[in-house]
Amino acid sequence: MKTFFKRIICLSLISFYCLRVEQVQSLVPYYYFPNIENLKKQSLSIGKNAYQLLYFGQYKQSLNLAKLAIKINKTDYKLWLILAEAQIANNLNKKALISLNKAQTINPNISEIYFAKSNIYIKISELKNAKIVLEKGLKIEPDNHRAIFQLGNIFLMERNYSKAIKLFDKSIKIKPKFWQAINNKGLAYFEKNNINLSINLFKEAISIEENAEPLLGLASCLRMKDIKLALQLAKKALAKDPNYVDFNYRKEQLWGENLQTSTEILLQNDQLQTDVILAKSKINAAS
Repeated sequence: MKTFFKRIICLSLISFYCLRVEQVQSLVPYYYFPNIENLKKQSLSIGKNAYQLLYFGQYKQSLNLAKLAIKINKTDYKLWLILAEAQIANNLNKKALISLNKAQTINPNISEIYFAKSNIYIKISELKNAKIVLEKGLKIEPDNHRAIFQLGNIFLMERNYSKAIKLFDKSIKIKPKFWQAINNKGLAYFEKNNINLSINLFKEAISIEENAEPLLGLASCLRMKDIKLALQLAKKALAKDPNYVDFNYRKEQLWGENLQTSTEILLQNDQLQTDVILAKSKINAAS
């Protein structure tokens, strides 16, 4: 009987001890320390979210997320590219160049980095630097039709129309339905006083994409040949995109002096005044 009670007491003590251990363990907090691999995955996820916010126009939020992703992981060139895009969207061009330089240091063989840098250099009117980085990017990715087109645009800005046309042709050869390059060939030929070729090019661009730019470009070409059709095209262009009523906006789209002069004369036509006033009011309302 005595032995029996001893066993009962021992079992009770063991049960009590086990219960106390479980209770104590349940009170001790558990900390999770992520490893480097998990941190990198988390930073990429944050970076993707930052990139998505750019498309929703939430530029400040995108910038904040991109900065956070970089704080977590400074070794991924993709995150520096995302940060640069967010900085560009927030008009922080110089900071964006710093971010792109960081990306280039990590991986100098990514054409995207050089193409992004060229866009910034064009924005800040450093055409020489824009040309240099574009050519570097094209050495890595020689068939990038957009980069070739952008290089053509630089020559267009420099009024080297023959060189610009050659590059637009090269871009179109890679992507035949690239209406922007066809349109810009039309811009270049107008400045070379080859109006008939400009007409054909603007028509070709319109057949691919009925965009306001080739519509108004064609209207300006036809101003002296067919004013009735020119007015119809100009009305359609301003209805599609009222920004083209503005001289400075057209200049940003690389319209040369000859085409600008022809367009200004066309827009002064009495039959277009209602459309011109409406377009200007839309621009003012949007600003």
